[in-house]
Amino acid sequence: MSVSQPTVLSLQAAGWVAQSCLSTERSSATPQASFTAAALGFLFSFRAVLALISARWLNVGTEPGVGAGILVEAVLLLLAAMQACGPAERPRGWIFRLPCVRWVLFFLAFSLCSLAWSATVSQPASLLYWGVMATDVAIVLLLLRNQAVYTVVYSMMKGYVVASAILAAVAWLMPAASDLRLGDLEYFNTNQIGNVCALGVFMAQLLASRGEGRWRVSALFLTLTLIRSLSKATLIAFFVSQAVMLIQNNSMTRGRKVVLGFTALALMLVFGGLFESYYNIYTTSGNQAETLTGRTGIWIYSLSAGLEKPWVGNGIDSMWKVAPPFGPERFESRHAENEVLQQFFAYGLAGVAMLAGIYGTLYQSIRGFPRSPTRAVFHGLLLYILIRGLAEAEPFDLLLPLWSIVLIGAYLGPRVRSLKRTCNQQRSAT
Repeated sequence: MSVSQPTVLSLQAAGWVAQSCLSTERSSATPQASFTAAALGFLFSFRAVLALISARWLNVGTEPGVGAGILVEAVLLLLAAMQACGPAERPRGWIFRLPCVRWVLFFLAFSLCSLAWSATVSQPASLLYWGVMATDVAIVLLLLRNQAVYTVVYSMMKGYVVASAILAAVAWLMPAASDLRLGDLEYFNTNQIGNVCALGVFMAQLLASRGEGRWRVSALFLTLTLIRSLSKATLIAFFVSQAVMLIQNNSMTRGRKVVLGFTALALMLVFGGLFESYYNIYTTSGNQAETLTGRTGIWIYSLSAGLEKPWVGNGIDSMWKVAPPFGPERFESRHAENEVLQQFFAYGLAGVAMLAGIYGTLYQSIRGFPRSPTRAVFHGLLLYILIRGLAEAEPFDLLLPLWSIVLIGAYLGPRVRSLKRTCNQQRSAT
């Protein structure tokens, strides 16, 4: 046997194992559903509009809308806890062996501790928002304890996509803003609409990668809504990530890729007049806080304030009503308009390290997954988050929500380890 033959056999074995993993994924596409998981995914998307419903439609203020979301989540937490008391699907500590999950839990613990030195204007309100973020993660962990990972993951994605499609329909029915964009500036703004639609598209693509073609209709509707929203950073991040996905997806024929490319170009031409009108408004009478100049001012302030406390930052929720208003419109920013700067401002270098740890371990899990349409979608999702993070952030959570990181880690982690273990055994045998 030549020296190169063992290597060839090892590569062939790895390919056989990868194909076996993909076959297992397709065979697991039997209709299974979890009502609790689907309802949770629905809530994670739909709660973005609850404040708008209570404040604008019912004229009762934002508190009832926020309270309704918290109440529904409390009910789902109780249901998940009751279900977790039954026979466990897997050992209790398996989820904590996943690096990205450990980073998520560390992030939650650190952000809670930061309340001790935070400059927030209301510690009870900040603690409440932190509690919602932690509860999101807790419910997902409870569901994963006694239900199949596939059941939880795909049920949550279906619920999220359905709710996102409803929100997209609501966005089309809302009157356009003065700058032609969709949404309500205070309660359900353009960036929220764009992000909900973009995440919904990625989840619909993951569902479609399992052969469930009906979700492609939802993906198309959400894409059209995303384009109409005119959310600049979201649109750029979305189309760049989709282009990379198209290139990486080796299972798609070249002809189909060309058709999709021309379809995207046709959509740009259809909305070209709207883009031109928005550009004229943006460059002549747009809100300065929405322009690059306005964002630069927020970035400079966030960096300067972060450098004053470089190790542990200013604490959770320490910008809203604390930072000075920006621009002639006296815009009050909730976050640093950049995810790295936001983590540095809130948690210092520790926050930057946590961000790198979370996304870094997630990337390693995706990279170790067999080449497939599913892996291409996960790569595209992570790229979308990284690009969007150059001009957007969240005041409490990450742009890729912590609950979704736990979900993706649970989906990818065990399969990646199993693949590596099997490949090592095949190499040893050869």
